[in-house]
Amino acid sequence: MSAQRQTTGGKQDVQKTERQKGLHLVELIVVLVILAILAALLIPALTGYIDKANYEKVIATTRTVVMAAQTETSEAYGKGNLPAAGLSASELTETDMGKNIGKLAEILNTKGDGYVNGITSAKVTVTVANGHVTTVEVKQGGYTCTYTKDSVPTTGDYIVGNYTVSKDKK
Repeated sequence: MSAQRQTTGGKQDVQKTERQKGLHLVELIVVLVILAILAALLIPALTGYIDKANYEKVIATTRTVVMAAQTETSEAYGKGNLPAAGLSASELTETDMGKNIGKLAEILNTKGDGYVNGITSAKVTVTVANGHVTTVEVKQGGYTCTYTKDSVPTTGDYIVGNYTVSKDKK
């Protein structure tokens, strides 16, 4: 090494090491490009998780409405107060029984004339013969979830048990 310093004068070696201390612009650009590629790969995966969370949110709301509807229906059926026609695709804000279901499910505002948490509509169908909830449909945040009592759905964007969720078309 000392022989090489003598041939180059030693000054060149010192200058080379001084230049290597800093981060060059090209190196910085390469690092930024790599980070951009990694971010581009992660964004589709994250949007998938966001969609799944929205599907699960509307299913949870629908389950709450189903449980509240079955509770109210069972109570009305036991007392003999079930409406003669049952509830046929009734908006929860239209009938007294529907308002009771909405309040029990905590999806109606305090006045009982509108929904909360991004819900735009909720419909319940109840059969009179046995007092069972047959279908529930909830629209929340651009998604529609439908519960069907006796059949497992085969079509929809996201299916869990008797629940099917579809993304509303814009």
